[in-house]
Amino acid sequence: MPSQDRRNEEAVVSESKPKLKKPPLFRVLLHNDDYTTMEFVVFVLRTVFQQPEQEAIRIMLQVHQQGIGVAGVFTHEIAETKVAKVVTLAQEHQFPLLCSVEPE
Repeated sequence: MPSQDRRNEEAVVSESKPKLKKPPLFRVLLHNDDYTTMEFVVFVLRTVFQQPEQEAIRIMLQVHQQGIGVAGVFTHEIAETKVAKVVTLAQEHQFPLLCSVEPE
C-alpha cells in the first residue's frame, strides 16, 4: 500500500463567526433660538449634513415651528463630529445655534 503524505493536506477548521451587532445610532438635533437665521440653518443642513435643499428647508421649518428638529442619524463618533462642526460654524458666524446628540 502506498503511504500517504500528510504534510500537504490542509486541515479543515470550522470556525463559528461571532455575530456582529450593528452599532447604536444617535440623532443629531438642532434647537431653535431667537437669533440664528433660517438661512444659516439651511446652510448648516446643506453643508454639514449634505441634505438636499428641499429637505433642509423642511427640517429648518420644523426647528423653527416645533423648537427642535432631527438633522440626521449617525453612529456616535460621526454624530459627535457633526455636532462639533455645527458649533464651530455657528461660532464663526456669531450665531448661538445649539446642536445636541441623543440615542435613537
